[in-house]
Amino acid sequence: MGASGAGVTSLGRALADTLAVPHHDTDDYFWRPTNPPYREMREVADRLRLMREVFLDRSEWVLSGSLDGWGDPIIPHLDLVVFLYAPTEIRLQRLRAREARRLGPDAVAPNGSLHQQAEEFIEWASHYDDGSREGRNLARHQAWLAKLQCRVVRLDGTRALPDLVKEVCSAIQR
Repeated sequence: MGASGAGVTSLGRALADTLAVPHHDTDDYFWRPTNPPYREMREVADRLRLMREVFLDRSEWVLSGSLDGWGDPIIPHLDLVVFLYAPTEIRLQRLRAREARRLGPDAVAPNGSLHQQAEEFIEWASHYDDGSREGRNLARHQAWLAKLQCRVVRLDGTRALPDLVKEVCSAIQR
């Protein structure tokens, strides 16, 4: 878990590939599939039901993303939580590149059909550290992590992905 652009999903995918287990991302359960994406939230009960149906009963899986504020019933299934942090400037660079890949460079360019949507998302994401916008933020994540009974590993999201995977694998073996 961590801020948008910290590398949480990338680490989750890479870790799942290394461990040869299924990868799931909370966004796939939080949001209804729309085009463009991330327009309609699912009801909490629907998110949790889908997660139970798709993977919670399996013995091994990797889940990336945030459960803060809605996923408390998932907590007993967690063995290890990885918190990934990256400075705002780096996250915003990553997010701009990701939005261009995801939505198309022309769509997010000035005067593009999705430019305003992309910019609003970037603006929201830029306030993760100061917590001045509604939704995910550093203080909320820190408070959520403090309540967990499972192990928590905090990592620098600017490190190379293979190094992060190696460190998480070491933590799993401990």
